[in-house]
Amino acid sequence: MLPPIEELKSVVEQLLPGVSLPIEGSALVVPPKDLMAVCRCLKDTDRFHLDYLANLTAVDYPPERIEVVYHLYSMTHKHGPVTLRVKLDRAKTAVDSVTPIWRGAEFQEREVYDLFGVTFTGHPDLRRILMWEGFEGYPMRKDYVPEDQNAL
Repeated sequence: MLPPIEELKSVVEQLLPGVSLPIEGSALVVPPKDLMAVCRCLKDTDRFHLDYLANLTAVDYPPERIEVVYHLYSMTHKHGPVTLRVKLDRAKTAVDSVTPIWRGAEFQEREVYDLFGVTFTGHPDLRRILMWEGFEGYPMRKDYVPEDQNAL
C-alpha cells in the first residue's frame, strides 16, 4: 500500500539528503534540478516501485510559470497515483527528460514540447509531434494568439 504523501515526502527526503519536497494539495513539488534523482528514487525504492508513468502534461500559469505534471503508479504493488509537479519559469522552460527512467515519457514529452514549449534536456528525439515543422508558437500557452483563419 502506498504511504500517505507526507510519509512519502519524508522517506524520499531521507534517501536523498539535500532534497526538499514541498507538498501542495496532494502533489509533491520537485525542484527542476532534483527531478531525475527523485524520479529514480521513486521507481527504484522497493517500497514504492513507481514503475509506470501514466501521464505527463503541463499547465500554464501566466505570466510567471509553467508546471510540468507527472502521475506515477506502481504496476507491481498496484498503487498510486503519486503526483509530481515541477515549476518552471516561463523565460526558462527547460527540465531533464525522464525517458531514461520511463520510456513511455518519450511521446508525452514531445507533446508538451510541441504544445507548451517546454524543452526536455536529454530527450532522444525532441521534435514536434502534433504541429508541423515551422509552426509558430505553442498553442496550449494562454498567451498564444491564433492566426485569423478568415483573413484573405
